Amino acid sequence: MNIRCLAIDDEPLALQQLVTYINKVSFLELAAQCQSALEARQFMEHDTVDAIFCDINMPDLNGMDFVKSLAAPPLIVFTTAYSEYAVEGFKVNAVDYLLKPFGLQDFQRAANRLKDRLTNTPAADIPLTPHPSPLTSQSDDTLFLKTDYRIVKVSIGDIRYIEGMSEYLKVWIEGEAKPIITLLSMKKMEERLPDIFMRIHRSYIVNLTKIQEVNKNRIIMDANTYLPIGDLYKEAFQAYLNTKFLGK
Repeated sequence: MNIRCLAIDDEPLALQQLVTYINKVSFLELAAQCQSALEARQFMEHDTVDAIFCDINMPDLNGMDFVKSLAAPPLIVFTTAYSEYAVEGFKVNAVDYLLKPFGLQDFQRAANRLKDRLTNTPAADIPLTPHPSPLTSQSDDTLFLKTDYRIVKVSIGDIRYIEGMSEYLKVWIEGEAKPIITLLSMKKMEERLPDIFMRIHRSYIVNLTKIQEVNKNRIIMDANTYLPIGDLYKEAFQAYLNTKFLGK
């Protein structure tokens, strides 16, 4: 089965990369390439495709608004240089999003998800219980998180920290460049996590075993990650530090 694809990006080099990657995947077929969402809209008026690889940040009409304007959109993979667009992507039921710059391996992963969506019934769409929860436990050290159309198994010990974004959470995992984004409340996550996790801010839960340094009112997880300690949580966090602190 060939999947007919439309590639959209206003940057010529980025568009050429999409076209090259599509041509490298045996089950993908390039139907057309467009340098704007307006050009893609004109194409969609007289032709159909199974999937669209679409940049988000484009002039005149951005990729997100273009997809929302389609009466019956095909499967969507967004490409973007901005990770915050991932949440919006989930709201329009995107199959995946590729964070620029991405390589062939990342593209192949997204292509495989397109293929799975077209040929299989995703596991996440099958009710696990009469009232399925987006977070279930397999054992004391494992969580299942629903992200996009998949249910992903996560080892609790590998979670570095959790970041709240309105009704969504970013779950940052050890060794992973991108977080798992799931529709879940901070309160629900906090209730499920063991004692090695602590709420340090309205928007952050941290794995205490992953902390590298505490500097005034912030926690340093690594050279690039600094998490604030909120006023409401300072006393509890300081009490934890006191149990671990050695020295005068």
